[in-house]
Amino acid sequence: MQWLEAGRKLDTMSCETSVRIRWGASALALVVGNMLALAAYAHHSFAMYDQSKQETMTGKLTRFIPGANHAQLIFEVVGQDGKTQVGPDGKVVVWGIELGPAATIAQQGVTVEAFQPGTLITVTLNPLRNGKNFGAMASGARLIKCGMTIPTGGCTDKTGEVFLQSRDGFGTQRVQQPGQ
Repeated sequence: MQWLEAGRKLDTMSCETSVRIRWGASALALVVGNMLALAAYAHHSFAMYDQSKQETMTGKLTRFIPGANHAQLIFEVVGQDGKTQVGPDGKVVVWGIELGPAATIAQQGVTVEAFQPGTLITVTLNPLRNGKNFGAMASGARLIKCGMTIPTGGCTDKTGEVFLQSRDGFGTQRVQQPGQ
């Protein structure tokens, strides 16, 4: 009988130990999960952009950088006449804009193939707070594509294709195409 009682005590201790291990593992998973969520949230913060300012500009695309988290368009700013703008330092004025994930915006037609270097675009962005020539697509803004030459009247939603209009500025739908 003693061996039966010893076996029961062992079973009880194993059960208690098992419960403690499970609770510990659950607590650890919760802590790690929260840390990962906070890291992801921090990565997607737009605090570096001045969301109280919006700048709309037209430019000639020089580079499309697809990215898993955020794609970027790099462009030379052009005037109403289509001529590249030059800054006070005598250099061409170059800007960049951060969009949504490449896979998401590709579903809306914004791809490397569709936006080749030389394509004229108009964008509205929230500029960086530090004054550098880069920004994030402004909330409710649109990306307008106007081909390789400035249309009469400029590159606008009336003269080009409109892409990525959404509440968050990162594109949830394609708005229109010529002929629609």
